[in-house]
Amino acid sequence: MNTDLLCGSLAEPSRLRTYSAVVLGARNPEQIAGVTGLDTAVVVKAVQRLTKSGLISFDREGLHAEEDVFKEAIRTSRPEREPLDPDPARDTILKAFIRDGRLTGFPTLPAKTRIVLEYLINSFEPGRDYPEAEVNTILNTWHPDHAALRRLLVDARLLTRSNGIYHRTN
Repeated sequence: MNTDLLCGSLAEPSRLRTYSAVVLGARNPEQIAGVTGLDTAVVVKAVQRLTKSGLISFDREGLHAEEDVFKEAIRTSRPEREPLDPDPARDTILKAFIRDGRLTGFPTLPAKTRIVLEYLINSFEPGRDYPEAEVNTILNTWHPDHAALRRLLVDARLLTRSNGIYHRTN
């Protein structure tokens, strides 16, 4: 089921209330009507629609919510993630620390820190000088602690500093 169909199936308040009641244990239309306050005819119609869309199933014990459809809808609707690095091992490390173009945290292992810094240094053009304010602006797009990032890049010798001017080393 795609996410549009899933959302559309639950967009009607009576269907949402019906599905919620089944998730909470109601097993037939009468029980659903009792806990939701909906008319039984409305509940029957909602159950039909929810069954047709795969959100509810039934067996001899009664109605059951198919909760896995949400996970499946997310799995099938996610666009393929563009790797951050062609090397799968490096990409795995980068995706652990970079989400939506932001650094989510600092690695504690030096080898992982180096991989992240080598990725971030690509924000700077080789051969160009950067005043500290511009370095801070660029690094702020990655993480609010631009000073820590700047120090890490200098300590890793990926940026050099002289008289407040920074330069990418490679």
